[in-house]
Amino acid sequence: MHASARQLSTLCSEYLDRSRAPYSGQAASAIALLSDGSWVPGVRVETASFSLVIDAAHNAASTCVAAGRTDIVAIALSDDAPPHAASYLANLGFCDLEQVDGRLFAVPGAATLPATTNRLEVTVKTPASDSDRIQATRDAAQHAYVPASSFPVGCFAVTADGTAIPGVNVEHRDWNRIICAERNALGTAASYGLGPIESLYVSCVLDPDGTPCGACRQVIAELAPGAAIVMDRDSAPPERQTPETLLPGSFTGSAILRRRSEKTAPPRKS
Repeated sequence: MHASARQLSTLCSEYLDRSRAPYSGQAASAIALLSDGSWVPGVRVETASFSLVIDAAHNAASTCVAAGRTDIVAIALSDDAPPHAASYLANLGFCDLEQVDGRLFAVPGAATLPATTNRLEVTVKTPASDSDRIQATRDAAQHAYVPASSFPVGCFAVTADGTAIPGVNVEHRDWNRIICAERNALGTAASYGLGPIESLYVSCVLDPDGTPCGACRQVIAELAPGAAIVMDRDSAPPERQTPETLLPGSFTGSAILRRRSEKTAPPRKS
């Protein structure tokens, strides 16, 4: 196992600079290894609403699910696992992992792990029409992991060149650790270095009136400001909104960043 663990550790270090950690300054990354040796990165993504931080391991695991891959055999972290990350990884419902050491979780009893091969490419090129993109989000929702709610949601975050990043809702035994489709897609975009996001397509396939929840509205306002949010309305034309209309007066965290900058700035010369 040791050679593969070193490979994963090296990959973790290569993705640290994609972390979005303006508030804590604590960059973190993770690599999820799949059964065929392909791998998926995840980085820490902070928002001004601190409870909505997307942990690096959470980010990597949810990206795998959105890509239709739940055959995770290991997840490596850039730093020793904090309690919340260890709890998250130990209680995933769709794969079985145990802590090998402070920075590695792997399937129980694994004497070896597959050697790393290529990064799993999760993006797709989407057609330009809203109707075709909405259909793509409905198809993406089939990958949602929703054993408790049976309420699948699909999302695509789309860049200006039409590159689409999938997201689905991924439930967890601890409901505080559930991630929604919109946050999943935006977290993946950060890990893969993609953006800015021009539009978000969302489909609540069982609820034609569904809209992003309050948590997702805050994250969208911060990570995809000005993006068009296009919501599936079943047989009716899709509804278009912006982050500003969905969450007027959203908290930006600018004052926090200003105070942090003042504390770390070198003293002025008299």
